[in-house]
Amino acid sequence: MSADQALKSKHRAMWALGDYAAVAADVIPSLGPVLVEAVGAGPGTRVLDVAAGSGNAAIPAALAGADVVATDLTPELLEVGRNLNDGLRWQVADAEALPFGAGEFDTVMSCVGVMFAPHHQVCADELVRVCRPGGTIGLVNWTPQGFIGQMFATMKPYAPPPPPGAQPPPLWGSEEHVRALFGDAVTDVVAQRRMLRVDVFPTAAAFLDFFKRNYGPTIAVYRANAADPAAVSALDAALLELARSHDLGDGAMDWEYLLFVARTPAENA
Repeated sequence: MSADQALKSKHRAMWALGDYAAVAADVIPSLGPVLVEAVGAGPGTRVLDVAAGSGNAAIPAALAGADVVATDLTPELLEVGRNLNDGLRWQVADAEALPFGAGEFDTVMSCVGVMFAPHHQVCADELVRVCRPGGTIGLVNWTPQGFIGQMFATMKPYAPPPPPGAQPPPLWGSEEHVRALFGDAVTDVVAQRRMLRVDVFPTAAAFLDFFKRNYGPTIAVYRANAADPAAVSALDAALLELARSHDLGDGAMDWEYLLFVARTPAENA
């Protein structure tokens, strides 16, 4: 197995941990519909959702009338999505090597998904390749300075070092970084930093308990430190403090994300 195959296998296993579908359905259910509206998915549009997970954007796009293909590296997540809605196509695929022809889709989108693929430029090039000329690319990604970006920064000292060439996921939430990835392969860029109100955790402890049980990256970091009770305790304290620092009252938090929508140049442009 090559180093890249080993890395993808590790990612696949990480996202199968816990219950990401619960995160999508209970914590961030509005993000998918926001993206679907922003890209204008609807009847007559062929949509590819990359790193779709359990379908938090793919299913709303299908319900809006679009012809949707939902892909993800982790088959377990796709199976959950298929059980939620079998009216679209669910397919295992690597965001860095999409098994589709050039220009096959009117809209290519990803909701806090493609940001977790390790090689950013490869992913951006693939999104452009499978989008037709004059088509739409739409992304929702957590920002580095927002709550989830800061959560990853908090966990980083406790996580195994990433392999050479792998880039941090929250970089996809930096407008400057994403613009550089796409360059002149896209036009008509609209990039907005927005807030998602999360009010399902009454306390910081409730947030931590939920993420330790359900969110693959958090579970993986805790497993990596399971033999070191002092590290586990320190990580608990750091994540609790992060949640408390974002508490707006009664446990409500605002999580920042970047909404990025662009078009591929038309053939006659």
